[in-house]
Amino acid sequence: METILITGANRGIGLQLCKEFTAAGWSVLAACRNPDAASELSSLAGNQLRMFPLDVTSASSVAALATALKDETIDVLVNNAGIMGGEHQSLTDMDYDAWLRTLEVNSIAPLRVSSALLPNLKRSQRPRIITISSQMGAFGLSMDHAPYAYCTSKTAASKVMQILAQDLKADGVIVCPVHPGWVQTDMGGPSAQITPAQSAQGLLKLITALEPEQSGRFWTWEGKEHVW
Repeated sequence: METILITGANRGIGLQLCKEFTAAGWSVLAACRNPDAASELSSLAGNQLRMFPLDVTSASSVAALATALKDETIDVLVNNAGIMGGEHQSLTDMDYDAWLRTLEVNSIAPLRVSSALLPNLKRSQRPRIITISSQMGAFGLSMDHAPYAYCTSKTAASKVMQILAQDLKADGVIVCPVHPGWVQTDMGGPSAQITPAQSAQGLLKLITALEPEQSGRFWTWEGKEHVW
């Protein structure tokens, strides 16, 4: 049985990933800011799923998680925690403080968490780091009226993972940014193209099948390579 740690596990894609990986027989470490308030996630807790408090932007919180998991093997880390960046993301109406917060959560935190849990990952025979990025951060995808904060934060997240993949190549750690699809969550909205279950099931297949030669490349929830 492999072990996966999922950040932002209390809602949306993160919650659905917990459901799918638990059903598939994995050991799931579910991390979120306030486990006591995560009622739906709490209903999954048991022998297969354990919950941990984690604020991905807090150095002390990330360090506390690493201490709590000391000497445990983590086969897969999914950096899923993310935010949209607020309502003010246009040329004439930009919330710069919110933009900084978005970069902190979406772009910087994945490296902070990955670095802290690297000893756990190196204990695995096939370690994988997955960061939920977005096609909205791809230079090869043209969009009208794109939100500055969210798009740039996902561009940065993808680049961070590309660099990390190179840094960890000699250690055999597979590192990939992944586009989860446009998903019907609080962030994606009800008009999105796919359900959380469709996204999570696709991600489960991708994560299970990833090989070293796929590291450092940008993938979709359907297992297709995405343009940078």
